Amino acid sequence: METDVIVVGAGPAGLCLARALAELGLRVDILERQQAAAIAEPAFDGREIALTHGSMRLLRELGVWRHIPEAEVAPLRAARVMDGSDGGGFRIDHGRTGHVQLGSLVANHLIRAAAWAAVDGSGSIRTHAGVSVACVDTDQAGARVRLGDGRVFGGRLLVAADSRFSETRRALGIAVESHDFGRSMLVCRMTHAEPHQGTAWEWFGRGQTRALLPLREARTSSVVLTVTGAEAARLRAMPAGAFAGEVHARFEGRLGAMALASTVHAYPLVATWARRFIGPRFALVGDAAFGMHPVTAHGFNLGLASVERLAQAVRDSLACHGDPAHPVLLARYQRRHRAGSLPLYLGTRFVAGLYTDDRPAAQPLRRAVMETGARLAPLRRALAAGLMDDGPVDPPLAQRLYRGVRLLAP
Repeated sequence: METDVIVVGAGPAGLCLARALAELGLRVDILERQQAAAIAEPAFDGREIALTHGSMRLLRELGVWRHIPEAEVAPLRAARVMDGSDGGGFRIDHGRTGHVQLGSLVANHLIRAAAWAAVDGSGSIRTHAGVSVACVDTDQAGARVRLGDGRVFGGRLLVAADSRFSETRRALGIAVESHDFGRSMLVCRMTHAEPHQGTAWEWFGRGQTRALLPLREARTSSVVLTVTGAEAARLRAMPAGAFAGEVHARFEGRLGAMALASTVHAYPLVATWARRFIGPRFALVGDAAFGMHPVTAHGFNLGLASVERLAQAVRDSLACHGDPAHPVLLARYQRRHRAGSLPLYLGTRFVAGLYTDDRPAAQPLRRAVMETGARLAPLRRALAAGLMDDGPVDPPLAQRLYRGVRLLAP
């Protein structure tokens, strides 16, 4: 079966990319191992996504945002970063940006469903669900994928969007740097007596990290605990009442009485970074390119940035060469996405490593980082600006310089 682009993986990154490339007049075939019902109506998985203004812009442009119920979008007005029980640290808010919020919070399963709704019924996009990929191969002549049922797809560009543990990436021989944090992320929704004020918490402690993501209801939040795998299993096995009491104690009663409001989910924390993002007629997007620790909430947004960067590269490749996968333009995609994501990837690794290090020698550095954030307004403005910038993912140099000057202004 001949097509223009083959996308392996029907997660949000793969679906959004398919939509973006279809708008360029390309035929796209999506290959996904899950059944169609699981793609169209994904189950609640506990994960809440903090979307930047840039991500929301892209979702609107791709027709995804209109499929997310407005009542399920929660405003993120501010963020607090704290270390230890004294509650010290610093606060990030919208400041002088002209925006009324840092971003928005949307449940992961709703974004997945909206992305599917945006591509479903498209005459340029065909989705093949419940299939397994047996073999992939690319060269300068084209890309070929053979399925477990014997069908063969040929195209001019192959894109892997099949998770940070991408089998497509491995089949094409691309190595990854992997870091297992030795922790699990436990996530669920909880109600609490005190209102959250639209403020997210990132609260580091000894032996655990606590996070709170404010949902639409003033007294309902997503609670995220980063603990050992054994501790995650113990907590998940608790009755609802005992679990709520445990979380109440871990939050030191700051939110008042708490009650479990959803199922509880756990995910191992493993970061990955692919040595290459491209190959002959091949590219990685989303978590297949790299997967991040969730502590800075940038992973999903950077996945959407990869969609925008690759779509732009394909657009330019078609305009200049009549080919969606010219090597020069794919190389530009790799260069831009690596440059745009590596500082955040390494910074997230540093923060996650430092604030899960409970050795006495690490404590002075932990305090110093918090004090720096509290004292330096330009740093806090830079963190906020990264969330609220709704312009192109790679703005012109002059625009970047102008923004830098504004951040440094007193």
